[in-house]
Amino acid sequence: MNDLANADQRSDFTPKEKIALRVAERLTRDQHSLDDALFAELRQEYDEAAVVELIAAIGLFNYFNLFNNALKMEPTK
Repeated sequence: MNDLANADQRSDFTPKEKIALRVAERLTRDQHSLDDALFAELRQEYDEAAVVELIAAIGLFNYFNLFNNALKMEPTK
């Protein structure tokens, strides 16, 4: 079970990493889906500046994926 889909069950991720992955997946699937409960969990692990930085990074990488997909760019090795 080395996949990110099961990150919550893995012991090699810290609680801080697990919530970051949950937030990244949620925002990637639906940008309007960060509900109060998940945001509260996020704030238990990260301060305000870190929350902003994390969400900015998630948004930036989602932008890169959207841009690359629109141009049909393949990842390089």
